[in-house]
Order: sequence, then structure tokens, then C-alpha cells
Amino acid sequence: MRVVFMGSSDASAITLRALLRAPRVSVVGVVTQPDRPSGRRQRFTPCPCKAFAVEKQVEPIITPEKVNAPEVLEQIEQLKPDVIVVVAFGQFLGRRLLALPPHGCINGHFSLLPKYRGAAPVQAAIASGDEVTGVTVMQMAEGMDDGDILLKAIEPICSDDTAVTLMERLAILGAVTIVKALRLMIAGTLPREPQDHSQATYAPKMRKADGLIDWSLSAKLIERRTRAFEPWPGAFTFLPVRIDKTGAPERIKILQAEIVCEEEVPGFELVAPGTVCSLSPTGPIVVTGNGLLRLTALQPDGSRRMDGKSFLNGHPMEPGDRFCSVPL
Repeated sequence: MRVVFMGSSDASAITLRALLRAPRVSVVGVVTQPDRPSGRRQRFTPCPCKAFAVEKQVEPIITPEKVNAPEVLEQIEQLKPDVIVVVAFGQFLGRRLLALPPHGCINGHFSLLPKYRGAAPVQAAIASGDEVTGVTVMQMAEGMDDGDILLKAIEPICSDDTAVTLMERLAILGAVTIVKALRLMIAGTLPREPQDHSQATYAPKMRKADGLIDWSLSAKLIERRTRAFEPWPGAFTFLPVRIDKTGAPERIKILQAEIVCEEEVPGFELVAPGTVCSLSPTGPIVVTGNGLLRLTALQPDGSRRMDGKSFLNGHPMEPGDRFCSVPL
């Protein structure tokens, strides 16, 4: 089976590796994102999928700004794909492209559809406190992640999972499931089931502002968000008792936290959320909208990651100091 692969991320590269090893599958081309400026020096850098394709000498590698442009469609059509496989590509596929291969386009999505359609399903699953998630291989349609379901695979979510650790497992599971889908497609036994659109939920693309901690939320919700938003946008707050070089309150990333108490603590009903109520050997303990949260790994802007003890050594605090959701 002739396959054109579309992807850009690390997870895409893992699927591409699996396809290159799969029996009866021939990757006849890779479509990926153009090189982008990266790092402090803003050097043009290939995405992980392109870097892997170059390493494995996959040809051709097509890097369009607009994948639906007529000249790009012509390039892909000349490759005569039986199917197009898409994983974390980053561009929408138009009607003509979706209909180009005989078997259409299939996509590996990192949730159990119709739950969490959209760009950030892994973050949404952790932030929502789900116990399981998974991978869905679907037949792509014109809507956002609303095509027929071909295969699903389930993955448990661990209590200490971050978006990074969960994505590492889902990337492998996704690659295995896509290869299985192609095997069934070749055999003519690939199942197909329409989604129940009434059950659809959405996980839109993350914005930097989504990482701002709202201390009026419960300790449970804030702890989940510190894990869900790693590495980007990162959970962050402001510390008005510390001033940065511009004279503004210091911005602090909260990299790791643990729940001290999930329920409202007697005596703290009138204490403003975000207030430091005590200093433990492993980090400051903070009052939230419901419960107490210990901050065990933090990173001030422009500094390195540090554990809670090291943070307190470099940032002396007292009970009553307050982390804020806005730079007061």
C-alpha cells in the first residue's frame, strides 16, 4: 500500500518510523511543515518529523505553507498514494485533498473521540481529571475531528502524568494503532463507525494565557493544571513581594505541586486564595479556593527549575505573602 504521510511533531516522527517498518506499506512521500525560526538566535530549524524523514532518506519531502494550494495537490497526486496518513500535521485538509487517494485520509487523534476534538486533547484529559484516554484512528472528513471512527485504543492516565509523559505513551500507542488500521485496510476488514456528534466535546488550541493560575479554584484543579500544561503554556503565577528588573511582580512557573488538603480548612475561610499559610521543608503551602497546595518545584522567569526548598532559600517568604493571578 502506497502511503503519503503528513505530520510535524515528535509523535508524528514515531508514527513515521512505524510506517517505514510496517510490512506491505511503502511510504512514498512525507508532507510536513516548513523550517521555522527557533531558539534565541532564531535559526531556521526543521520540525521533528522532517528531521527524521531526512535522517531516513525518505523522498520526496514536501514542506508547503499551504497544503491545499493547487501546486501542492499536484505534487501529492503524482505520488499516487492509496491512502494519506495524518498525525499532528498542523494544517486543515480541504475537500479535494481528502478525496485524492482511493482510501481517503486517515488521522491519528490523541483522545477517545468524540471526546476532546481539537488541538489539545491530552492537556484536556489531564486537566479534567480523567482516569483513561486513548487514541482514535478516524477517516478524515471536512469538519474538525468529526470523521468516522476506524479503531480505538485505550491508555490509563496515571496520577502523576504530565502532558509530556502521557503524550510519550500515546505516541507509541498511536503508531501501533495506525499500523494495525492499515493492515486491516489492506485485508478489507477495517471497521467503520460514525461518531455520535451529540457526545462531542472540544479541546481548543492552548493559549499562553491559559497557564495563568486562578487561585480561587480548588487545590485539586490547580494541581491537575500544573501537570496538564507542562511544558507549554506552563502553569504560572505572580509574586508581588518580588520585583523583576522591569519593576513588575515576578512571574513564577509552578512546575510541580501536591495536594495537602482537598477540603476547606477551618480557620482559612476568610484567607484570600493564593496566600502562603505556612512554609514546609519542601516548599510553600498555599491557600486555594478549596484546600491547600504545596508547591514543590518552581521556576522564576529567567532562572532554572528548583525544588521548593531551594526556591525558599533564594526567595525568602513569610506566611501571609500572596501569589496573585494578575500582576498587581
